[in-house]
Amino acid sequence: MEEHEKGREAFESEEAFRLHALRHSTAHVMAEAIQSIFPEAKFTIGPPIKDGFFYDVDVSRPITTDDLTAIEKQMKAICKRNSSFERRVLDRPEAVALFEKLGQPYKVDRIRALPDDAEISIYDQGGFTDLCAGPHVPRTRNCRHFKLLKVSGAYLHGDSKNKQLQRVYGTVWGTREELDTYLYRLEEARKRDHRRLGTQLGLFMFHDYAPGAPFWLPRGEDLYHTLSEFMRTRLLGEGYVSVRTPMVFDKELWETSGHWEHYQENMFHFAEGRFAEGDADEEDDSKILGLKPMNCPSHMLIFGSARRSYRELPLRIHDQGVLHRNEIRGALGGLTRVRQFSQDDAHIFCAEDQIRGEIERLLSLIQDLYAAFGMRFNAKLSTRPEKKLGSDALWDAAEGALQGALDTVGMPYVVNAGDGAFYGPKIDFDVLDALEREWQCATIQLDFQLPRRFQLTFIGADNAEHTPVVIHRAIFGSFERFIGILIEHYAGAFPVWLAPEQVRVMTVSQKSLAHGRVVTDALQAGGVKVVFDDGDEKIGKKIAVCRNDRVPYMAIIGEKELEAGTVSVRSRDEGELGSLALADFVARVVAEGRPPLPGAQQSA
Repeated sequence: MEEHEKGREAFESEEAFRLHALRHSTAHVMAEAIQSIFPEAKFTIGPPIKDGFFYDVDVSRPITTDDLTAIEKQMKAICKRNSSFERRVLDRPEAVALFEKLGQPYKVDRIRALPDDAEISIYDQGGFTDLCAGPHVPRTRNCRHFKLLKVSGAYLHGDSKNKQLQRVYGTVWGTREELDTYLYRLEEARKRDHRRLGTQLGLFMFHDYAPGAPFWLPRGEDLYHTLSEFMRTRLLGEGYVSVRTPMVFDKELWETSGHWEHYQENMFHFAEGRFAEGDADEEDDSKILGLKPMNCPSHMLIFGSARRSYRELPLRIHDQGVLHRNEIRGALGGLTRVRQFSQDDAHIFCAEDQIRGEIERLLSLIQDLYAAFGMRFNAKLSTRPEKKLGSDALWDAAEGALQGALDTVGMPYVVNAGDGAFYGPKIDFDVLDALEREWQCATIQLDFQLPRRFQLTFIGADNAEHTPVVIHRAIFGSFERFIGILIEHYAGAFPVWLAPEQVRVMTVSQKSLAHGRVVTDALQAGGVKVVFDDGDEKIGKKIAVCRNDRVPYMAIIGEKELEAGTVSVRSRDEGELGSLALADFVARVVAEGRPPLPGAQQSA
C-alpha cells in the first residue's frame, strides 16, 4: 500500500477518502505558506473538516484579510513547485529533538502525550515538515484548487483557560469546477442567511434584554401561525388530540422523570418566592421550580390522571407549548439556536404490540410533510448512550422496534451508535435544503422508561394492568429552527400558502385608487393576505420594493385596468401574466394559498 493511501479502509467511500487526504494535505500546504510570512509561527493542529480544513497557529499578531491574500499567493507557489509528500517514521527521542529544533513546542507536547506504543510519523513536502499520521495526496500540485475563507480565534485544546490562537479556514476540491460550485453555494448561503433576511423581510428581531428569545414581528407571527396551524390541521387527520400544559413545575417532577439528574444543567430553575427570616431553610429542595425544557413529563401526568383502557390506545397527544433551555449565550445564533421556543411536539402512548405500526405511520407522516416543502432527508438510527436508564434487554427491544420499522417501510438509514437519548433509542432526520445542506429536524424516540418512572398503566383486553410505551416525536423540531431553515431554503421567497403577504396591490396614479380598493376588497373577501400600496411613489419604485420583499404576486392597477375592470398581474416566479379578470385572479391566488395537506382527511 502506498503511504499516501494509508488508512483508506477507515472511510465509507473512495470519494470520502480522496477528499480527506486532499484537505489534510492542503492544510500542510497552508501551514508552510503561513510560516513563510510569519517565521515565528507555532502550529498546533490542522485537520480536514466537512468541506474544507483549518490550522490553528500561534503568531505574534492577528492574521488579517490582506494576510490571507498573501498566504494564498504562497500556497499557489507551493502547489506549482509540486513537491511530493514524503513520510518517515521516527522514534520518540528523534521526533522530540526534531520539533524542538524546528521551534514547535506544541508539536513536542503532542509527541510526549502519545501512547507508548504509538507509531510516530512525519511528513515532509520540501519546505515544511509536520507531525502527522496521514493520509496525504502524492504531491502538492494536487492541492491547487483551493480557497482560503476566513480567520477566527480558537483556544488551545478548545479550553478558554488556555492561550487564544488564530484559526485559518480554507476549502479545497479535486477540480476547479467543484471549487467554483462550492464557492457559489457559500455565496448563496450568505445571501440566504435567515438572520439577514429576517430583518430585511420584517419577520423577527432580537434584543439583548432577552438573549435567545425571538420577537416575532407581524409578518413573522403570520408565518409562525400558518406553520403552526398547518401542523395542527394535518395531525387532526392522524387522530391526535391537542393540549396545553404548565410552563413551570416543582423540582419533584424533574426528579421523577430523570431530567434533574441527566439534564439539570440545561434547565432554568429558581427558588419559589422569597424566604422571610425564620422561615424554612433556603436550601429546602421542595422549594425549587424549573421551567420546562420539554413537554414529556407533563404528558405523563395527563395520561396518569385517569384510568386508561386499551381501547384508548394509541393515545396521541400534541402540544405546542413554550419551552426554555439554558443554552450558553455564546452558542446562540439567530433562530437555529435559541433559549425560548415551541415544538410541534407529541407523545404517543401505546401497547407494545402497537409500536411497529405507530413507527411506520410516523415514518409515512414525516415523508408526507417534508414533501410539502420540497425537502429530502436522511435518517439516522441512534442507539444506546453510555449514560442510560433501563436494562440492556429493554434497550434491545426498543432498538429492534425502530430498526424493524425502518426496514419494513424500506427507508434508508445509517446507525449513529451511542447517540440515543438517556431514556431510549431514536431516529433522527436531517433535511436537505435547496443548497443541499443538512439540518437536523425530526426525531422519533422510543421510551420504555418514563412510563415506569411515572407508574403509568392501562387495563388490557385481559382485564390486567399493563405499562404503556411512549413514543416521543417532533417533525419540524422547533418552529423557530424550522422557520430559520425555511427562510434559507426558499431564500425568503415563500410559496403562496406560506407567505405572510400573498399579493400587493399597487396603483399607478390617483385615478386608479378606487379600482385598487375594489381589487383589494375582493382579494380580502377570498381570504387572501393582501397589502394595498396606494402611495404616491412611482410605479417603478413600488415594483422594486415589492420584488425586494419577495411577494408572490403584484397586482398593478392603472387607467387601462380601471376601464376594463381587470388586473395586470406579475408573478414573482413566472413573470408577467398580463391582464386577468378580477374573479380569475382571486380564484388563482385562493387555490395556491391552500396549504398542501395530502391525506389530511384519512381516518386515525
